[in-house]
Amino acid sequence: MNLADTKSLSGSGQSFEDPAGEGMPYVPGGTFRMGSDRHYPEEAPAYLVTVDEFWMDRAPVTNRQFRKFLNATGYVTVAEITPDAKDYPGALPHTLMAGSLVFTPPKRALAAGGGLDGAEFAWGDKQFPGARHMANSWQGTFPHQNPAADGFERTSPVTAFPANGYGLHDMIGNVWERTADWYSQKHEADIPKVCCIPQNPRGGPNGASYDSCQPTLGIPRKVLEGGSHLCAPNYCRRYRPAARHAEPIDTSASHLGFRCITRKRITS
Repeated sequence: MNLADTKSLSGSGQSFEDPAGEGMPYVPGGTFRMGSDRHYPEEAPAYLVTVDEFWMDRAPVTNRQFRKFLNATGYVTVAEITPDAKDYPGALPHTLMAGSLVFTPPKRALAAGGGLDGAEFAWGDKQFPGARHMANSWQGTFPHQNPAADGFERTSPVTAFPANGYGLHDMIGNVWERTADWYSQKHEADIPKVCCIPQNPRGGPNGASYDSCQPTLGIPRKVLEGGSHLCAPNYCRRYRPAARHAEPIDTSASHLGFRCITRKRITS
């Protein structure tokens, strides 16, 4: 991911606290290059997009925070809802129960870069600057060996690693983060004219997000970004701001999370 015009938009690239926004760091809007032409096919082609300013949670929502939300609202998660048989043709009846395992977007991309222009990672071009671990990922050969050189075998506390240039923690590694966009196989091609750069683009349509390898399932998929503690150099090198992946909306995982943004300054 390449972020353009950061200095002209944010002065020095630092984040700005919104005192009424419960510590949600400010991410200045701007034009940046989303995606990558150097890694996985779904990241290509890299193209210029423009997004407006916003405020983002400093870290992924924690289990404690989510439990507080559930207690306050009575919200029922997908994992607690009995699956509908018509959504899973061929599934065995005993698997269609709540909690069972039936089968195995631009704002976040801008924020993940932390104001860096063209950096491979959220903190620069070297994965381990000065031999220091900057995010929770898999060391060794996945899935057989993980010496946990970063101090964690599985997930880590949300502020265990340094924040990026916008004051955001865990934009890379620890847990994948689900976005609001529907998944599409590729990015749109770059627009040749500066006047026509996409403004606040969204993902493709719901129907286009289905997995072509499992056409009978009909479960739409959302975009995941940021990689997780299970990403390793030999298996899933997606601990980068440009990386993206697909996840069916009914599928949960221990290495999947999310965070929130607001497009307007919160006032009391």
